Amino acid sequence: MNKTILFAFLFVQNITFAQSSERSLSSESWQFKHSKENKWLSAKVPGTVHLDLMNNNIIQDPFKDENEKKAQWIENEDWDYQVSFSISSKELKNDHVNLVFNGLDTFSEIYLNGKLLRKTGNMFRKWEVPVKQYLRPGDNLLQIKFKSAVNTGKELAKKVPFTMPESPRSFVRKAQYQFGWDWGPRLVTAGIWKDVKLEFWNRAKFENIKIEQKSISDKNADLNIHTSILADKEGKYTVVINNKSNTVQLKKGHNKISIPFAIQNPKLWQPNGWGEAHLYDMRFSLKKDSQTLSDETMKIGLRTVELVQEKDEKGKSFYFKVNGNPLYIKGTNWIPADSFSPRITKEKYQKLIKDSKEANMNMIRIWGGGIYEDDEFYKACDENGILVWQDFMFAGSFYPADEAFLNNVKEEIKYQVNRLQNHPSIALWCGNNEIDEAIVNWGYQKQFKYSKNDSIQVWKDYKKLFHDVIPKTLEENLTADKNIYWPSSPSIGWGHKESLTEGDSHYWGVWWGEQPFEIYNEKVGRFMSEYGFQGMPTLEATQSMFSGIPDLNLQNPTIKAHEKHGRGWEIINEYMTRDYQIPADFVKYNYVSQLLQARGMQIAIEAHRRSRPYNMGTLYWQLNDCWPVVSWSSIDYLGNWKVFHYQAKRSFEPVLLSVSETPENYDIYCINDLLTDVEVNSKVELVDFEGRVLWSVVATESLLANSGKKYLEIKKETFSKFDLSKAVLKVTVGNGSLQSEKLFFFSKPKDLKLSKPSIRIKKISQTEIEISTDVLAKDVYLMGDTHFSDNFFDLLPNTSKKISLSKPLEKVEVMSLWDTTQFKKQN
Repeated sequence: MNKTILFAFLFVQNITFAQSSERSLSSESWQFKHSKENKWLSAKVPGTVHLDLMNNNIIQDPFKDENEKKAQWIENEDWDYQVSFSISSKELKNDHVNLVFNGLDTFSEIYLNGKLLRKTGNMFRKWEVPVKQYLRPGDNLLQIKFKSAVNTGKELAKKVPFTMPESPRSFVRKAQYQFGWDWGPRLVTAGIWKDVKLEFWNRAKFENIKIEQKSISDKNADLNIHTSILADKEGKYTVVINNKSNTVQLKKGHNKISIPFAIQNPKLWQPNGWGEAHLYDMRFSLKKDSQTLSDETMKIGLRTVELVQEKDEKGKSFYFKVNGNPLYIKGTNWIPADSFSPRITKEKYQKLIKDSKEANMNMIRIWGGGIYEDDEFYKACDENGILVWQDFMFAGSFYPADEAFLNNVKEEIKYQVNRLQNHPSIALWCGNNEIDEAIVNWGYQKQFKYSKNDSIQVWKDYKKLFHDVIPKTLEENLTADKNIYWPSSPSIGWGHKESLTEGDSHYWGVWWGEQPFEIYNEKVGRFMSEYGFQGMPTLEATQSMFSGIPDLNLQNPTIKAHEKHGRGWEIINEYMTRDYQIPADFVKYNYVSQLLQARGMQIAIEAHRRSRPYNMGTLYWQLNDCWPVVSWSSIDYLGNWKVFHYQAKRSFEPVLLSVSETPENYDIYCINDLLTDVEVNSKVELVDFEGRVLWSVVATESLLANSGKKYLEIKKETFSKFDLSKAVLKVTVGNGSLQSEKLFFFSKPKDLKLSKPSIRIKKISQTEIEISTDVLAKDVYLMGDTHFSDNFFDLLPNTSKKISLSKPLEKVEVMSLWDTTQFKKQN
């Protein structure tokens, strides 16, 4: 080899090893076994032991039939995983090799070539271990031994002198919902639930990059780029930010460097409904002697978020100001989209967030009993203008506050906020879900016979964790513009009057308290962060509960097993009796149960929105499911829109018409969430179910930007001569670009005097149909294996509605509320 070729070869080699690189171990041939057995079976990483047992035909799918009960033994066992992988001499020439686990669930021991490297005890942390000295050229054996989280939690619980509620789940830092909830199965997993990789680096690398927004104007956005850099040699290095070079002096070890950066003529990231969620591409390179050592890329959004709490004559406000404007929050609560989170695909994340955007939402609260979601979730929220209320993963129990637990939590919080804080979607960090309320309201102290000192200790531990350790950790790791912290959701329990005059509120008088839906008109807080009602999933999701031919019967044990609330069926039937006629047929019962859920939630959402600016946010419980189940969700496990999601889309429209009944009047409100004033023509008509206009009034209205008002009162005596059980109040507003319509029924659905509609479906194209009817068709239900752009809507005679289909359908079947009523027998 001549000298020129040799020099070029060495230079290429140097370049190769100068830049940090990664190698995934997830795709290698993993194996697992019960710790007491000798036979190794195939495994998948990322994954869980339940999925691996299913794939090896050792257990049946816990989501089907009553198989969940048969899988309970798994949580009490220990499980071993291993993989053999090859390392080349070339790879070992790198200065540093780290073994990186992005998620281990939960208590494990990591061995490399027989050497114990690390013990872990937190599902929510990244575990990074330098391993160059333990690697050898050729084959290497990596083993992870998992201990039962249930058994380990029980041992930890013994160290506390009193009984903790929900023990042992509160002692283990893993997804709390795995221990069972009133919408989810008990499937306490173990395994390598996120990617495993080898990281190779030389000389220096980025550890972390934080973007701080110092100030922003029409002309300039002034940022600070805070970087953490690990270097094994001191000297001058270059940090390149979007092709702009900055020379920095690094010492050996950990370095914190801040570099100013400006963006001229910035475009703001706007929440859904206010404009484009504009994102900027940022690229960061760390160089030494013209060689790239480390690269990072990210997308950022420029926006301001404030949580405003100001005392007023009624209590204290609670609202978000985004880019200088008060934002009325419309959205939902999120639970993990699968009981086995490794199988939540990027496509599922994207679809659920896009479905939220399509339903006119601008915020999702990530509930504290689940997981810190995958990067794809936050990416989707960034792209779609959906703000995120991020709970930390503590929910509905008491938690210890010994030194080991607090240190573990501190590292968890540090990792997660450093991972997530650059996402423009993140609006709020919240300490926990319902723990303040659990301590004050739920009676655990009496149930478990706490002494006075026990109760004092619980409150001390709570304060230590949520008012000391977590906020201090946030202050140490967040830039000032990102540090908005709220200790507990709700701040005050729903049984106390203050819960409706300040802070955020979880109102459960409906469902848990079995109050009528109409109570929502009275129980309106400053920010409603939880409320809800159950409805059945779609027929497709219900059928998926069965491994064989489904027997769709309310008494079927499988159907019953997929309702996790102890009194769920009883409560649904009680409310259904109040508002609907209960059908005997399963398909019709499924349909009416969904109508019932949507009706209750419509009353709640509209009551909240009518009350602005006293109320400035409504987040219903819940968006999604983790398995096929009867639940509070608006989208079922298979991704199908339930009736409620279609209704949520209507109730969250930027311009909403709403009618409120008082003892004397029918009050008509118009709410405008847009940032522009709107001049509209409005018309209010009383129309009978055959389409005849019985009464009307017209007006021109000016809808002020970002506000709501009552613009018309109709005295009840005005309609005294009409039979309102067969009439509807039709309210429309519109101009050239805006059209909004509201149909208000005076009677409950069961009391409406419906006639049999003749619903006509006209095919316009392969993926578009037009619906019309001769008389009122209430709650038109279009059926078929496709997604309809609208469904479960009311249709008046002399009108029509065009519907698009996600895919062609040979025949569209249709049902309406009339099909579930006794009146059909008389026609």
